[in-house]
Amino acid sequence: MIFHKTPLEGAYYIDLEPFSDERGLFARTFCQKEFEQIDHQKPFVQLNHSRNTYKGTIRGMHFQNPPFAEIKLVRCIRGAVYDVLIDLRKNSPTFLQHYGIELSESNLRMIYIPEGFAHGFQTLEDHSELIYHHTEFYTPGVESGLKFDDLNLGINWPIPPTIISDKDQNHPPIDHLFEGIE
Repeated sequence: MIFHKTPLEGAYYIDLEPFSDERGLFARTFCQKEFEQIDHQKPFVQLNHSRNTYKGTIRGMHFQNPPFAEIKLVRCIRGAVYDVLIDLRKNSPTFLQHYGIELSESNLRMIYIPEGFAHGFQTLEDHSELIYHHTEFYTPGVESGLKFDDLNLGINWPIPPTIISDKDQNHPPIDHLFEGIE
């Protein structure tokens, strides 16, 4: 695996180093020793699979509040998505900045999302699927989100949205999240 820093402090995209022969492809997607080079210490405790039927679907922008904040490792295993993360850590030099990257079954790329980030994606192909690794269990009542099309965030989704859940459409804008915080 090759770890690449993103413009957001503590976030990385990871290129797999596949071995290919006449049988097909083999690639390591996690190795504790290799992840130590980016100071990853927490164990992944939950893995989730997201299947998305239609191109243009948006899921996000999701996060869990402390003390249930989580690190995520996300990989697209079928199709392609535009994956976006937003730094919500108030004391971070990249606070409120976002980063987007294409993840696809063909580019074998993953994104490492630190605690304190919101995350979401838009499908670029029908029948796109992702695998998520989480360092915290899903905890009802502590999850939250941001409005995917908040003009203050300035996310440029690559294609017009087609499907968005009612819940995701009704997340508050970013300024609502930080009301009363100095």
